[in-house]
Amino acid sequence: MSISIGEKYVKIDPRYFRPTETENLIADPRKITNTLGWAPKVRFRDLVKIMVDADMRKAGLQPIGEGDEFLRKQFPNRWWRVD
Repeated sequence: MSISIGEKYVKIDPRYFRPTETENLIADPRKITNTLGWAPKVRFRDLVKIMVDADMRKAGLQPIGEGDEFLRKQFPNRWWRVD
């Protein structure tokens, strides 16, 4: 009998599955741009940098600062500051 490490330590309870959960979500962002003329101001790569800085700060670590720098440059007149 073969047991993977995940099965030994992790139990999955089907009661917590959402009934309409999908495995794959696929979107085409061009549709919202063409329909509404909207485009994101934050790219995914920059969002990750922002999140890493925030998580490091929350853990009591010195953030890398790339996400904070992006926010300062992209949104200089916004009300928020570093958390």
